[in-house]
Amino acid sequence: MQLWLAGGRAALAGPASQRAARGRNLSPMQPHVSLITLAVDDLDRALAFYRDGLRWPTEGVMGAEFAIGAVAFFELAGGLKLALWPRTSLAADTGLPVQPTSTTGVCLAHNVGSPAEVESVLAQAQRAGARIVKPAQRAFWGGWAGYFQDLDGHLWEVAFNPDLPSAA
Repeated sequence: MQLWLAGGRAALAGPASQRAARGRNLSPMQPHVSLITLAVDDLDRALAFYRDGLRWPTEGVMGAEFAIGAVAFFELAGGLKLALWPRTSLAADTGLPVQPTSTTGVCLAHNVGSPAEVESVLAQAQRAGARIVKPAQRAFWGGWAGYFQDLDGHLWEVAFNPDLPSAA
């Protein structure tokens, strides 16, 4: 089975429906993520955390001229982008009610090249105002890892995995 997209609508497609979908110029959703959006309570505070505290480059807030458009983007490795968007704007755009952050619903991971780098990144995040959830320590899978929450409660793992390349 594949997921096929057309005009913003998705449908599961087996062999018969795939043939029909090809006739309608549908294309399969590729396994690719281009943008991760974090819903934040205070855009300026979140921007300061990532830009000033973690020292991630950004052009700052843009789109403020639109009612729900104010957003900050960060370029990440591999062409991936991170967006910080007010929680109320995301709710308004989707039509869903505003919800608090679920700290165990999603975890973002930042792989580094050594256990010392895990310690360094966690210390940097803490200086920027993050809450250390789990200090760096040997992981059950053989690497070295720790966790922090950003100012809006989003969970980040910082890890050294000897079997994975770091993004550096």
